[in-house]
Amino acid sequence: MNFLRGVMGGQQSSGVQPSGAETIQKLCDRVASSTLLEDRRDAVRALKSLSKKYRLEVGTQAMDHLLNVLQTDRSDSEIIGYALDTLYNIVSNDTEEAEENQQVQTDDLGVQFTEMFMKQETITLLLSVLEEFDFHVRWPGVKLLTTLLKQQGPQVQQIVLVCPMGVSRLMDLLDDSREVIRNDGLLLLQQLTKGNAAIQKIVAFENAFERLLDIITEEGNSDGGIVVEDCLILLQNLLKYNNSNQNFFKEGSYIQRMKPWFEVGDDNSGWSAQKVTNLHLMLQLVRVLVSPMNPPGATSSCQKVMYQCGLLQQLCIILMATGVPADILTETINTVSEVIRGSQINQDYFASVNAPSNPPRPAIVVLLMSMVNERQPFVLRCAVLYCFQCFLYKNQKGQAEIVATLLPSTIDATSLSAGQLLCGGLFSTDSLSNWCAAVALAHALLENSTQKEQLLRVQLATSIGNPPVSLLQQCTNILSQGSKVQTRVGLLMLLCTWLSSCPIAVTHFLHNAANVPFLTAQISENLGEEEQLVQGLCALLLGICIYYNDNSLENNTKEKLKQLIEKRLGKEIFIEKLSFINKHECYSKAAQKPQPTFSNPDHMMFDHEFTKLVKELEAVIIKAVYKSSEEDKKEEEVKKSLEQHDNIISHYKNVIREQDTQLEELKQTVSSLQAKNEQFQTTVSQQLAQIQQHKDQYNVLKIQLGKDNQHHNAHNSSAQVNGFQPEEVSRLKEEIEELKKQQDLLKGELSEKNTLIQNLSSQAGSQTEQVIGGSEQVSELQKDIETLRSQLYVQSSEINRLQTERMELLQKIEANATAATPGDYAPPAKNIELEEKVASLLKELNSTKEELKAVSEERASLKQELDSVHSTAAILQDEKLKLTLEVSESKKEQDDLLILLADQDQKILSLRNKLKELGEQVEDEDDLESGDAADEDDLDDDDGREDDM
Repeated sequence: MNFLRGVMGGQQSSGVQPSGAETIQKLCDRVASSTLLEDRRDAVRALKSLSKKYRLEVGTQAMDHLLNVLQTDRSDSEIIGYALDTLYNIVSNDTEEAEENQQVQTDDLGVQFTEMFMKQETITLLLSVLEEFDFHVRWPGVKLLTTLLKQQGPQVQQIVLVCPMGVSRLMDLLDDSREVIRNDGLLLLQQLTKGNAAIQKIVAFENAFERLLDIITEEGNSDGGIVVEDCLILLQNLLKYNNSNQNFFKEGSYIQRMKPWFEVGDDNSGWSAQKVTNLHLMLQLVRVLVSPMNPPGATSSCQKVMYQCGLLQQLCIILMATGVPADILTETINTVSEVIRGSQINQDYFASVNAPSNPPRPAIVVLLMSMVNERQPFVLRCAVLYCFQCFLYKNQKGQAEIVATLLPSTIDATSLSAGQLLCGGLFSTDSLSNWCAAVALAHALLENSTQKEQLLRVQLATSIGNPPVSLLQQCTNILSQGSKVQTRVGLLMLLCTWLSSCPIAVTHFLHNAANVPFLTAQISENLGEEEQLVQGLCALLLGICIYYNDNSLENNTKEKLKQLIEKRLGKEIFIEKLSFINKHECYSKAAQKPQPTFSNPDHMMFDHEFTKLVKELEAVIIKAVYKSSEEDKKEEEVKKSLEQHDNIISHYKNVIREQDTQLEELKQTVSSLQAKNEQFQTTVSQQLAQIQQHKDQYNVLKIQLGKDNQHHNAHNSSAQVNGFQPEEVSRLKEEIEELKKQQDLLKGELSEKNTLIQNLSSQAGSQTEQVIGGSEQVSELQKDIETLRSQLYVQSSEINRLQTERMELLQKIEANATAATPGDYAPPAKNIELEEKVASLLKELNSTKEELKAVSEERASLKQELDSVHSTAAILQDEKLKLTLEVSESKKEQDDLLILLADQDQKILSLRNKLKELGEQVEDEDDLESGDAADEDDLDDDDGREDDM
């Protein structure tokens, strides 16, 4: 400033007023040429003070010098702060000195200076400056970058995105202890995350959700100030249309932390404007997570979490509370609608919610009372209709409950039901109530043929003394009375939804002889643009009567209705009238999203689900109208043949299911047989062990017999019989009897098993004739059964052989024992003979076992050799394949090299010929080759000489 005063004072003393541009030029020169930091700092401070009044001059002359200051004077925070403030004043359009008529020029200046700033590629420099903790540096830097994002958002976003740690540096602003910088950092991140999914993902993974939710909690949730609003706007930027961030938000358990936002308390009086704004943004954030435009899986998972954590319950409390502002109540209804849409558990909970009235009424009834009340605000009635539609969306249980309130057997005269409210709204004098009630009732019938048939039973008492009229007839009566366009459109949408895919309803409609003439009269008239929509819907309804006609009424068959159209209207005119529907602007608007959003009640003409129905039916109706009777007959025949084919397929499917169950049972039987076989094998092994034990006992007794014959005399022979004690002989007899019993049991089980196997094999044989494609499985089962049978037979024969040998031995022993008398002396020759026979039998048994063991070992070794041979063959095969591949590749490479060499030779030859043409002396190839050979000989001689040395 001293420099500025000197300049201005010097000029004033001479009597000449300096211009602003001259002063700024001198200050810029001082910034560029001064060697003292203090002088440059004073000059930059002076430029800052002049930057608002002389914005154009400072921007055009000083921008390069200021950017140079940011690069060279980083050590002095004061001059950096002045430079950032000056740049902010230049770029920003929020200048206090700018008048209203100069605002357009100011905006143009801001854009131009921003482009100049962007051309300097200084965003990276600005990001590095933001790392400074000094308040006078960081705060103006945040404001400058925010302004640049407002002016040139996509360009700045791309630079920040490619800058290393660019987003992370900006995320650090949320942790700044100074609230001013933190709050301006929120505004900066709002601008940074607009419309850029990549930056949104980076910000989310930089723990932004945790930080923002902490700030909202610290500020008091919905009772907080504008900081809460900024945090909610930033959260919306991160989550809206970003499925990845939505999934990350859900998986991080952040939905549960939203529940305290809606705990507003019992006292709902005196809501501040900021609280209304905050709660409105919070409700919108919930809707972002469960929007119908999101992927169905993501929406359903968020809906489930919202029910589990109690968020839906908290929203329903606000919905039924008193004293809530109208716009908050409307947005809450819309939020609850999308939280329950298509979620069965949430829809069931909403059906159980009661309003705090005396007596308690269901929340659905209370909401419908508001929908059919013409005194309620228009947006609130639209929200209630949307809530009712979402409650019935893919909810057949809820549809049945609504239709049941209209049936004669379930009507309760003492209480007001949803069906009574819908009928009251359907036939009221308010056209908007007529339209809303018709659309709501149509949603109770969507994709539900059962309820369409049930609704035909509804009877209405029109006046005292007159018979009751069906609901279908009453709707057509109101149509014929020529009510308002909105009322007729709503009733026609209801009738089209009701009659589509329901031939019984079509028959009821055609049974009234006045309905078809009324529709043809409406279609044939030439009316204004407002009536064209009604004509199109009448054409659609007549087309539904043709397409879903089952020809049960002789006077209104498909063919006769088509003839009527051709004679009275003409097919081309009928199709033209039908096309009036999708050409209407209200149709295209309603087809965009499920929520009914209309600026004016008169614009409510179409429902979103009905637009889907029109798309499905329009093509098939046109095709049905142009079809001839022969084509209809062929189509009917095709339908019948398809039905027969479907019946045959279903029959074979049932047969295959039965066969599958039988096969499963057979498999289970085989597995049980295998288990029994294993048990028998264990039993056989146990018996073999017992036989071996008895043989060992026999050997012990034989040894004892030899010892007793040597040491005892003839007087002790009365107590012994050939070396055996009488108790031992009796014990052996008992064991023989037990073994016989066990043998008989085994034989019985074996015979039962054989009979069971024969039965199973016979069943499997009969199954093969019926089961298509199951013969291989049955044959495998039979093979398994045969192998089991052979194994059992071998085992039983082995058991019988061993038992016969054991019996022969024991019989011989018993015969010898009975032949001897007390007091006799057994001659040693007989004992020796018996011992020799036993020893020979044991030798035979041992040799047989050894042979079996050797055979099994030989078999195992052969199997190992075979496996090794197979593995070796596989390895050799792999090596062979690799070698063939290598050979083929080397051949390809060799061919390529030969081709290249041939090309090179051609090029050399052509060049040599050109040189000859130009008169140059060129050696021939033979000379070159001989020269090369001579050079090689010289080299060889040199090498030889070196070797000699």
